[in-house]
Amino acid sequence: MPQITLEAARSGPSRQGADSAYDYLIVGAGFAGSVIAERLAEGLGRQVLLIDRRNHIAGNAYDHYDAAGLLVHRYGPHIFHTNAQRIVDYLSRFTQWRPYEHRVLAKVDGQLLPIPINLATLNALYGLSMTSAQAEQFLAERAEPVATIRTSEDVVVNQIGRELYEKFFRGYTRKQWGLDPSALDKSVTSRVPTRTNEDDRYFTDTFQIMPRDGYTRMFERMIDHPRIDLLLSTDFKQVRHAVKFRHVIYCGPIDEYFDFQLGRLPYRSLRFEHQTLEQERYQPVAVVNFPDPEVPYTRITEYKHLTGQTHPRTSISYEFPCDDGDPYYPVPRPENAELYKRYRALAEQTPNVTFLGRLGTYKYYNMDQVVGQALALYRDIEAQSAALPAEAGLDA
Repeated sequence: MPQITLEAARSGPSRQGADSAYDYLIVGAGFAGSVIAERLAEGLGRQVLLIDRRNHIAGNAYDHYDAAGLLVHRYGPHIFHTNAQRIVDYLSRFTQWRPYEHRVLAKVDGQLLPIPINLATLNALYGLSMTSAQAEQFLAERAEPVATIRTSEDVVVNQIGRELYEKFFRGYTRKQWGLDPSALDKSVTSRVPTRTNEDDRYFTDTFQIMPRDGYTRMFERMIDHPRIDLLLSTDFKQVRHAVKFRHVIYCGPIDEYFDFQLGRLPYRSLRFEHQTLEQERYQPVAVVNFPDPEVPYTRITEYKHLTGQTHPRTSISYEFPCDDGDPYYPVPRPENAELYKRYRALAEQTPNVTFLGRLGTYKYYNMDQVVGQALALYRDIEAQSAALPAEAGLDA
């Protein structure tokens, strides 16, 4: 995808004969920004300037070939899964797929055990040979009912009791979020089910697939459009008053857009240590979790499992959650939700700007959910455009 310079953007859209102003300035070239850019350009013929402060597209899904020729995910493993046929149909315009069912092991009591907890996990951990029915009874006897479930600790203890909570959840969650599960919203651990059958897949979605040529190649095809100009290594502040545009779609942190005037919304970040190893395989599955609080990292990822690449060497990454760095995860606590509501109210009073994506709407979304959110926004814009008289203009 050809990139333009800031000087070129000052002159307006690069397509010959276009007006001097862009119809849309889209901030952030990850899933949210790239999908809405493609739809506006292809579906409505809008002139779009897509920018990103990083030097690449694809956001946190960015993948690339390292020095050894191994395809790696720079910002940790991204596994595509969805139940929505329409999401798959849309993305299939830009990629072919390879099937991949994600499996995760957790290092607990010296064993590598399947997570989410299932029948095999329980039997291996306790040296038993229970049936599914016996496992249900086993967990029911250990569950500690919580009258009102508010926190992530409540969710797990209510379902499976404190012993399994301590072994599998507490240490990992404290490392991941920098907070005890008792201080986090129930949504965090509600995402991880407990099973009493032998299904060891991490996800159970209808579609579990990976882009055959990688995420970055999919994004390149998505935004390779004559009405989309791409500007990388560029912050919104650099173009906010330098480029002419009619409407902003902002996929960055909503509090940053408003210069943190109501206070900062907390985010959790990640640091990665990537290594290339002189061996064909390092671990039996793509991801191994380490709930032990004495282990400084949360998980190790081996990317060849995800990509299906054949190579005599392998690449892994160690993942270290932290407070400083690029914002990855909105921190799900009631006080943070209240602060976001105040920013959302401010956004609703701000003309010609729309907030989109995980950071723009301060909510943890999976990749397919972000795509769905962007497509829904496009449908709204399309409907509004169809309802306007021809002479009304973009933002009438």
